[in-house]
Amino acid sequence: MSRLYVLPIKRLKQVVIILVAALAAATFFYVQKAPPLSVFKTEHGPRAIYKGETSSKHVSLTFNIGWGDEKAVPILNVLREYGIKNATFFLSASWAERHPDIVKQIREDGHQIGSLGYAYKNYSQLEDSEIKQDLVRAQNTFQKLGLDDIQLLRPPTGQFNETALKIATQYGYTVVHYSINSQDWLNPGVDQIVQNVNDRMKSGDIVLLHASDSATQTAQALPAILKQIKEKHLKNVTVGELISNTKTKSSEVK
Repeated sequence: MSRLYVLPIKRLKQVVIILVAALAAATFFYVQKAPPLSVFKTEHGPRAIYKGETSSKHVSLTFNIGWGDEKAVPILNVLREYGIKNATFFLSASWAERHPDIVKQIREDGHQIGSLGYAYKNYSQLEDSEIKQDLVRAQNTFQKLGLDDIQLLRPPTGQFNETALKIATQYGYTVVHYSINSQDWLNPGVDQIVQNVNDRMKSGDIVLLHASDSATQTAQALPAILKQIKEKHLKNVTVGELISNTKTKSSEVK
C-alpha cells in the first residue's frame, strides 16, 4: 500500500525559506564570479566613471549591498567609530525596500546612496526593455523610501555593455565602476582584503567593498583600510564629491 508523506505547514514554510535563501546566496556568488569587465579609454561613446582626479588627495570607499540582514550595520558602526560620514553605498532597491531602517541609518549617518538597480540581474544579458524596467522599478522603490535624488548607478553584478550605458544615461544616471577591487566577497582573509586595497590605493581611487551578508570579513578589514587612508594623507569623500568639478577618468565598456 502506498503512503503519502506530508510536511506540517510550519515545517514546510521553514524549508521554503531555507531554499529561497540558499538560492539567493548561490545566485550572488555566481554573478560575482563572472569575468571581469573590459574597460579602455576612448574619445567617444558612453562612458563609466572609474576614477577621480589623481591630484585631489581624495579617495572614495564604496559598498555594494544586494542581500542580507547582518553585515551592513556593523560596517556602518565601524565607519561611525572612525568618523567617516561620506562613504557611498550602492543599494539594490529590492534589498532597500526590505530594510528601510538600515537605509535610513545610512542616510542619517551622512553617506551617499547610489543605485544597484532593483533585481540584481546582469545588465549585459538583458534586453533593452528589461534594463529599463529594472531601472524604473528601482527608481519608484527609492522614491517611496524618500530617496528621490539618486544620480549614481553601479550596474548590478558589475557587468554591463554599451547598451546598458546608453540606457542609464537616458535615465539621468552617472555609471560608476571602480579602480580597486577589494575582492572582499571572496572572504580571502582580513589581511588579504587589507592588502588588496592598501597596496594599490592612491589619490582618485574608487574602492569596491561589499556590505552584503556574503562578505563576512569586510567590517574587520575596514579599520586597517581607514588607517591607511589617514597615513597616506588622503581623505575619503563620496563618489559624487570625487567626480564633481574635477577631471575624472572614464572608460567605454564593450
